[in-house]
Amino acid sequence: MAVFVIADLHLDTVTYEKSMEVFGNRWQGYLEKIKNNWTRVVEDNDTVIIPGDISWALTTEESLPDMKWIDALPGRKLIMKGNHDFWWSTVSKMRKFFAENGITTIDFLYNNAIELDGFIAAGSRGWFVDKTVQPQKSVNADYSKIVNREVIRLKLSLDEAKKLSEASGKEIIAFFHFPPVWSDFECDEILRVLKEYNVSRCYFGHIHGCYSQGSVFKWENIEFRMISADFLGFLPQIIV
Repeated sequence: MAVFVIADLHLDTVTYEKSMEVFGNRWQGYLEKIKNNWTRVVEDNDTVIIPGDISWALTTEESLPDMKWIDALPGRKLIMKGNHDFWWSTVSKMRKFFAENGITTIDFLYNNAIELDGFIAAGSRGWFVDKTVQPQKSVNADYSKIVNREVIRLKLSLDEAKKLSEASGKEIIAFFHFPPVWSDFECDEILRVLKEYNVSRCYFGHIHGCYSQGSVFKWENIEFRMISADFLGFLPQIIV
């Protein structure tokens, strides 16, 4: 039972009004690419982690076609919240909505941790400021509030992960939508938490268009991997 990861599906399977195809050649036919690649490598007993920016829908009800599209793909899916997932509600409401609509293969990695083959999955949305677009001084007020909230969510997840790891001896791997570190940005608050819980591997999405960048880099003793869908060529990446 393999575990895969891919972020930033950016689905709009009905109206196509928010198609990512406007962002260049790499995105052309991306829905078909995701479906074809996914069905080629993922089997029904596998798990795929999707760290955010899943659907362009604005409400949970509007997300139904996209969720059914994901549900029809092979494997179990563990989804996380991204900055564009405006359809996201409470986990209890979303689980109820999924059950009422026959969606059976999607669950949530959100304020919790999940034991998988080989490791424990934990994480949160995180936070990121692109300093080339948003100078740090212009977002200080919101930055502190948002990061504190994400630190709380991350600790909830890692506390549960730690218990599971102590019982099983498995490694804890953290997943984020936003990169905790990228270029000259470092989210010190989140990085301190990762060090506190001895997390040595992280996966993140959100970043697009950086196709010449290496997919793996290290910050101190923590390894980071970028798994945005377009960066991966829309092919879910296996976690080993």
